[in-house]
Parts: sequence; structure tokens; C-alpha cells
Amino acid sequence: MASFDGNIAFVGAGAMGGAIARGLVLSEALDAACLFVSDLSADVRSSFEDLGATAYADAAQMLAEANPAVVFLAVKPQVLPGVVASIADALAGRLVVSIAAGVKVATLEGWLPADTHAVRCMPNLPMQERSGAVAITAGSCATSDDVALVQSLLSGLGVARVMREDQLDVAGVVTGCAPAFFALFVDCLTRAGIEAGLPAADCREMVAATMQGTAAQLLRSGDHPRLYMERVSSPGGTTIKALRAMEPLLFESTLEAVDAALERTRELAGG
Repeated sequence: MASFDGNIAFVGAGAMGGAIARGLVLSEALDAACLFVSDLSADVRSSFEDLGATAYADAAQMLAEANPAVVFLAVKPQVLPGVVASIADALAGRLVVSIAAGVKVATLEGWLPADTHAVRCMPNLPMQERSGAVAITAGSCATSDDVALVQSLLSGLGVARVMREDQLDVAGVVTGCAPAFFALFVDCLTRAGIEAGLPAADCREMVAATMQGTAAQLLRSGDHPRLYMERVSSPGGTTIKALRAMEPLLFESTLEAVDAALERTRELAGG
């Protein structure tokens, strides 16, 4: 992928914003010299300076000096209104990409100058490993070229899909929460193995390695998960018995988890 010809700025470079910013450099979508970040944490700023980027404590100063073509708003939704208010004039005419959960693109546009091109994304943390997922939706002023640019930048970090905003909220929950769900399952399976007699460190390492290998096989083959399960399950064997015991409870708890996360998304949106 060719590097983007322009500067990109991140207002906020914590866990999620930092993952995207680092991913852009690691995927070679952006030269580190063209990356600018602002964050209140001195440790965060130092880590990006080590990467070759330019870091600021003050977002307004960064925007004035960097003159970025694209600005990612990567702060928590609870503080986003105040942050945008403090830099709104500097965002006029720019392509602004928000990753704030629950903040509708129309709401964001109401805080921004009228000529700002707003795009909303819902990414997940594995994008830093270039194996994540992100959903993208356009605001009323964003052009098809704006959306294509955002999709091109983020596609080097995983699966990037353009969709309607109502779908984006669901995608944000499913893919955004999924890393924690997967980690919880690794922890639960590890604890079950320990209870059954395996050494804790050995069990955790074996479970994590197996999960990594399973994900790689599924991605490489493109098979439906059901087909993969059938390959692992022998007729009348241990795996099919275990799946019969696990699936009903796991499916119901997954539905409840997604519903709970969607409800919180609505709360963050104020609706």
C-alpha cells in the first residue's frame, strides 16, 4: 500500500486511537513523520515520539502547526463535545473521523463548522496488529472520495466495511467487544483446565496458542465456523458432547451481552 500523501492528526491517542495511529505507520499507510498526535499523557506522547511521530499536549496547537488533511477524533464520547468545542474552528473544511461510541454522525456535525466533512467509524483494538475490523459511515457533507480514503487507510489494519449508521452501532458492539469476549473465553477455558488438573501457566499458554491457530485456520480457509467445528468433532466423541453442553448457554449469554452493549451505546448517544 502506498503511503498517504499528507499529514494525519489524532486528537487523543489512548488505547483505541493509539492502536489506529500505530497501525497506520506499521502498515505503511502513513509515514511516521506525517503522523501528529495530541494527548494529555506524557507517556503516550513519548511513545509516539519514539515511533517518529510528532506529539503535543494541546490539540489546538497541533492542528495549527500540522495542518492535517485528516483528523481522527479519538477521545471518549463523554468528553467529545467539550473537546470539539475547543478546536471546532480549526476543523473547518477538513475530513474529520470520529471513533466515539454512541455519538451519531449528525450529532457530531452539529458541533462542527458547516463545511466539515465528517465520517464516523467503529474500530476495534486488534487493528494495531493489522488484524482488526472497522465499520464506516459517512456524514451528510462527506463525499464518496472521503469515505474511500478512510476505507483505504483503515483496510491495511484489517477488515474495513462501509455501512449504514444503524448497522455501524451493531458492528461496533460485535467487533469492538469481541476481543474482550474472546479473552474471557480463553480465561474461562484456562480456569476449567486448571480445575481439571493442568498447571496454570501451561494451560494458559496452550489455550492461547490454540485460539491463535484456530483463528488463522479459519481466516486462511474461509470456511464457515460450523464446517470447522464438524472437522474437529468425531461422531460420538468428546468434542460433540462438549459442544452440546456448551452451545445453548453460550449463545444465550452472547445475545444478552450484545443487547447490553447496544443499550449502553444508546445511553451514550442520549437516546
